[in-house]
Amino acid sequence: MGGTSAVIFVPDDTNKTGYSRPLMLSRIMGSPLLSWLVSALIARGAGRFFLVCHERWAGEARACFPASVDLMVAGSDDAADLLHVFLSTAENDDRETVVVTGPAVFISTRLAAQANVIPAPSCVYHVDRAALMDALDEKFSFLEFLRQRGKAYADRDGVYSIRSGEELAAWQPTLNLQHLHDLIRGGVEIWDYQNCYVDPTVRVGKGTVLMPGTILRGGTVIGENCVIGPNALLENTVIGDRTTVNSSQLYDAHVGSDTTVGPFAYIRPNSHIGDHVRLGDFVEVKNSTIGDGTKVSHLTYVGDSDVGRNVNFGCGTVTVNYDRAKKFRTIIEDDAFIGCNTNLIAPVTVGRGAYTGAGSTITDNVPSGALAVARARQTNKREWANRHKLKESK
Repeated sequence: MGGTSAVIFVPDDTNKTGYSRPLMLSRIMGSPLLSWLVSALIARGAGRFFLVCHERWAGEARACFPASVDLMVAGSDDAADLLHVFLSTAENDDRETVVVTGPAVFISTRLAAQANVIPAPSCVYHVDRAALMDALDEKFSFLEFLRQRGKAYADRDGVYSIRSGEELAAWQPTLNLQHLHDLIRGGVEIWDYQNCYVDPTVRVGKGTVLMPGTILRGGTVIGENCVIGPNALLENTVIGDRTTVNSSQLYDAHVGSDTTVGPFAYIRPNSHIGDHVRLGDFVEVKNSTIGDGTKVSHLTYVGDSDVGRNVNFGCGTVTVNYDRAKKFRTIIEDDAFIGCNTNLIAPVTVGRGAYTGAGSTITDNVPSGALAVARARQTNKREWANRHKLKESK
């Protein structure tokens, strides 16, 4: 990916602040400030980044950059030499470089005026790339160079330094509101700006509705014309078009198009849900694949399973995947019908078009097209209730 070059310093200010991590890596609504800063720079044309960070924090800082950008990371000892290499490989028309020397946020001047914060001077600069390359030598001082040759960064938004955790908290509502405004300009409908939280790394398609209580985190991607919420939490989850997620939590999952999830569903990591699927109330899915058109309406656990197309689950179904020593998989083929309160003891396969009788505990494979009934024959003991009826206390 091409684009403007940006140099970012992550100062280790933990001794000064007393925090467990640098202020640059402190979190706003769960995402490090550096993630918000990187997203803002990308939106303004940056595509190449040079990161200067203490080795202790390098891994956490790297995670703030999307895979689509060019990133070079250096410690303070080798920063000058590597920076020369980084600048020399920029495109010819990339004449200016953005330099960030500390924690900062990009806030529109209109919204900044409404925030209860006294703005600090900007720590983001424009510098001439060629001049910076010429200045790099063993006696080079970045701060001195910025004093002499740097220009304060300016565009349609203001740039404000963050000097403390209190300032970071004070900017949070404004930063979130600005991000929601960006989503609105992209065609997203938001019902409650005070009760909707979206990470800067999240992507939401046009026509999608975010209802109150929605929290979207990490690498979540929402398709077009979806309805998310109320009270939905999605983290690192991909949602197809025209899908509804109501009062549910989804983590590291993939959900197709024209699917409904919830209310009160729990989709755990490594779950892949197809198109036109119905996952109803109190359904939990873990490490499983569910094929197109399948309906899991309520009160069901699907764990470590491969479920085909157009399968119907009766309520109370459990895939029994764990024997305390190992976990096993359940396979349910296309068009099967799982009766209410069925226990499927993995490893087990239910064949294509097969049925299980309600209340069955299935321990053996069920052939395609068969009906499996695994329950004791009912016995009625006549007059038992009359003989054992307790006398009412007076």
